[in-house]
Amino acid sequence: MQEKLKNLPKMASDLEKFDGLLMSMAQQCEGGIGEVFDHLFSFLARKTDFYVGGGGKGAAEKLLLEKFRAHEKVALKRAAEEKEEREAEERRRQERLAKKKQEEEKLAAEAAGEPKIREITDEEADKMQKEIDAKKSAGSGEQKSDDTAAAAADDDDKAEKKEKTAEEEEEDEKDKGKLKPNYGNGGDLEHYRWTQTLEEVEIRIPVEVAIKSKDVIVEFQKKHLKVGLRGQPPIIDGETYNELKIEESTWCIEDKHTILVNIEKINRLEWWSRVVTTDPEINTRKVQPENSKLSDLDDDTRGTVEKMMYDQRQREMGLPTSDDQRKNTVLKQFMEQHPEMDFSKAKFSG
Repeated sequence: MQEKLKNLPKMASDLEKFDGLLMSMAQQCEGGIGEVFDHLFSFLARKTDFYVGGGGKGAAEKLLLEKFRAHEKVALKRAAEEKEEREAEERRRQERLAKKKQEEEKLAAEAAGEPKIREITDEEADKMQKEIDAKKSAGSGEQKSDDTAAAAADDDDKAEKKEKTAEEEEEDEKDKGKLKPNYGNGGDLEHYRWTQTLEEVEIRIPVEVAIKSKDVIVEFQKKHLKVGLRGQPPIIDGETYNELKIEESTWCIEDKHTILVNIEKINRLEWWSRVVTTDPEINTRKVQPENSKLSDLDDDTRGTVEKMMYDQRQREMGLPTSDDQRKNTVLKQFMEQHPEMDFSKAKFSG
């Protein structure tokens, strides 16, 4: 039996295939992890030759410690990586804020030191008039000079920036009153706290008294969630932000004082602004995606998510998105191929 246990496959997919069964078992063990171990080792003692099989005295204990240390190493490594990632993300966020503040201060200083209207000299006025007269005499059929095209493009850039500023102000207006996401891209509410990745939502509900599994009511529906204690009004009861995978969503009790609910999203390409529609919304434009999670996605999904992350950073800095840049490149190439056309009213994103 021990030799068979040693030869079990170690692929992650194989190790995870009993997660649902083990989670169900853990939820029913009101005594916590100690009771889980009692059932596990009792099964090995009653139904297998784990303790008395081949390998000699101490072989079972040796195998147990070997597997424990192997998985302990993985868990500690993952915890350290997640901590390092959170710290790195926080540093990047602080750097972005500092850069943005520096740019704002620079613009404010330039605006304060630059006059609103600058008078031109007589010599400059005469020179400009001569250039205008020369262009008129050249005839309407003559192609625009590079300088004129550049000036027109510059005017359009200014107009585009004004439009973009108005749009950003409108977006900021829509986000007024929304909560700032917590470090886990979720929200800290009165009765519970939630975090999220692109794949799942995790909800932690603190309870003052010690509770057991039989005291808790959790109901998962396609687009509805209900969580509460028996005999009391539900803590959460409403339509969810979007659809969830019922068969892969789970819950358990943590430290006898916390109900931990894990929701698997069906749409893995969006950030939830709230768990249920009656909750206050968070500002999803302020979400900070976790790059390490991208390695878990397939190539097509990863490409889409990376584009979303890039566009989000560009919007935060007031820069053109990938779609804006693509349109800009196409328009410039078309202009180069058709110099005979008038592009004075063409708009550029950046």
